[in-house]
Amino acid sequence: MLAGIRVADFSRVLAGPYATMLMADFGADVIKVEPPGGDETRAWRPPVDALGRSTYFGAVNRGKRSVVLDLTTEAGLARARRLAASADVVVENFRPGVMARFGLDHASLAAGNPAIISCSITGFGAGAGMPGYDLLVQAVGGLMSVTGHPGGEPVKAGVALVDVITAQNALSGILLALRERDRSGIGQHVEVNLLQSLLSALVNQASSTLATGQAPARLGNRHPSIAPYAVFRAADRELVLAVGNDRQFRTLARLIGRPELADDPRYATNPARVAARDELEPLLEAAFATRPAAEWVGVCTDAGVPAGLVNDIAEAVAFAEGLGLDPVAPGGASIANPVGLGRTPAAYTEGPPGLGEHDGAVWADAGARPGDAPDGRAGAAENAAPRHPHPRKEPA
Repeated sequence: MLAGIRVADFSRVLAGPYATMLMADFGADVIKVEPPGGDETRAWRPPVDALGRSTYFGAVNRGKRSVVLDLTTEAGLARARRLAASADVVVENFRPGVMARFGLDHASLAAGNPAIISCSITGFGAGAGMPGYDLLVQAVGGLMSVTGHPGGEPVKAGVALVDVITAQNALSGILLALRERDRSGIGQHVEVNLLQSLLSALVNQASSTLATGQAPARLGNRHPSIAPYAVFRAADRELVLAVGNDRQFRTLARLIGRPELADDPRYATNPARVAARDELEPLLEAAFATRPAAEWVGVCTDAGVPAGLVNDIAEAVAFAEGLGLDPVAPGGASIANPVGLGRTPAAYTEGPPGLGEHDGAVWADAGARPGDAPDGRAGAAENAAPRHPHPRKEPA
């Protein structure tokens, strides 16, 4: 779907690279610009893959080309500007103001190419100079205040979730801008930041705070508005129960041999169960302790009561495969793109690039002559053309 779209990717670490990798999966020619030392996640190891490469780097950089450009030198900066001029989309996650100093900000790029779309990913918006680390944003953005057990310390999510959410927002913004450019011929500046991405992702917790003026407390694995919705210990391991309505609870009560619970005024309705969950949950756990977790999950699932094992990641991948999904990209080193398209699915042509693997690649902007080198010298015989031809789009 994105063949013919060139992305100059100046981002590093997680949010930006994840967004551009998802574009590469659908055919965009993503050129990853790295400093001489490379994206720092190349050195975030162990763990490593079978070739000794950082699995962190590999998780968000498949399907790209890598060029090394030193933006502190005139030659490197000139080449970066030439690349940006040839691109449809420029993605960056520098601190605010850095791209302007390089002459690579949206205003500078649009002056020469009004069709350019640029995407800036920051921690706290263009007006703040704070570095955007996921843990920091989880703390100041309120996520840690509702994560963890009552009376315990605040806990971060087990993955850099804010970066991932921000990457999805960046991708959405870029695709929206591309769609609008199809109509107008003019690009625009897309801005996303980690803090607003997190606040938006707090959904019901945020709306509760805004409506009531009271900040939610940590509830462990419980839900603030639904019960029973928690982790329970069975005879051998933990399972999760997510009962979303009174009908499901009535079925659950029958399955555990306690049908009277569904008629007890303390548990008959969801609001009542939320108020009385301290009394209800031990009753359920006593029943679950009589059989292995997998048996209970099978019984509940067959009866339409949402339940599942607390899987580790390997079990989670196997579970998805057992459902007939294809959760792993070819080669087995990364998780597949989560977006399924019936006619134009994602394709995985290459793994993550080596540092500077494509330094000799040629790119051309609207004014370039055939054979021009990336630094602007005419007639150089550098090697490969882009994997995807780049039709130049002029403003309508």
